[in-house]
Amino acid sequence: MKKALQTAVMGVTGYAGMELARLLLRHPQLQGVPPLFLGRAGSIGHATPLTDLHPHLIDNNGSRSLKVEPFSWDLLQHRGVDVLFLATPHEQSREMAPAAIEGGLRVIDLSGAWRLHDAQNRAVYKFEDEGSATAVSVQAKSVYGMPELHRAEIKSAELIANPGCYATSIILALKPLLAEGWVDLDRGIVSDSKSGVSGAGKVPSAKTHFMYAADNLSAYGVFGHRHTGELLEQLDLQREQIIFTPHLLPIPRGILSTIYVSFRDLKEAADIEACYREFYKDSPVVRVFPAGQLPQIQYSVRTNYCDIGFHLAPDGRRCVIVSCLDNLLKGAAGQAVQNLNVMYGWNELEGLA
Repeated sequence: MKKALQTAVMGVTGYAGMELARLLLRHPQLQGVPPLFLGRAGSIGHATPLTDLHPHLIDNNGSRSLKVEPFSWDLLQHRGVDVLFLATPHEQSREMAPAAIEGGLRVIDLSGAWRLHDAQNRAVYKFEDEGSATAVSVQAKSVYGMPELHRAEIKSAELIANPGCYATSIILALKPLLAEGWVDLDRGIVSDSKSGVSGAGKVPSAKTHFMYAADNLSAYGVFGHRHTGELLEQLDLQREQIIFTPHLLPIPRGILSTIYVSFRDLKEAADIEACYREFYKDSPVVRVFPAGQLPQIQYSVRTNYCDIGFHLAPDGRRCVIVSCLDNLLKGAAGQAVQNLNVMYGWNELEGLA
């Protein structure tokens, strides 16, 4: 009999880790084999009930018995873990991923630790192990975990670097048009992106405090956001060809990216729509809206869909693209589970629809 897949989640206390726990517990392929939930070694003196941390996960199928256990490699080996999800800070993922791979585990990392292959783009993270033999070796094994672009590589990957939430919304919106060579890069691309407060993580700060974020809209990370490198690498762009400005929306979750492009030649709306539909014909979580209809956050929030719509100007050259997704699902935990499905040959929507 084929061994049931054993997953483990490190970092279940955060928002993305919480969603990851919810999805894996309900995944049809993992029924009867709940994930091993892990906390920092030494930070939890004893196993803590998962539902104490996330009461909304209480069900009638035994969820109250699940614990968040202190991390140890021996525990992972004893439990026969096959896949380790890292919903951890970047620095912690840099430490854990190499050891996990060395131990024969497959890793799906939700942090930015291994997303960037260009050292210049990685510099924004200021990793202490940058350039070391171990880091170079592990980075070479990393696959950018966007199934719509890298499905074949994900299937056999040892390390999946889950994309950033903003980056996912922008890359999926632009890739089909750039692949056709239609965009006039000399005129540049502008992405005006907005995210709910959960995108900043669970640790509170002055700018995510209710008194700051409520009834407000603010730009941040101008010309310096960490997801910029992902756009450059995955879209094959130069830094001067795109301006990406993120904003903080006073809502809990969701991303809306409004992207402005100009075309080299005159285009018809029907051709643009056909381009998107052909590119994503085998990508079940990308929903392409009819020409002239634009998505909204409320349509995709709490789903794993990325919704894409566009409006072509009467001159046939200028185009506004709108891309929406849930930053905690398609932008984080949902995409991680989508990658798991691809790795093991399951339906891409399994556990997500």
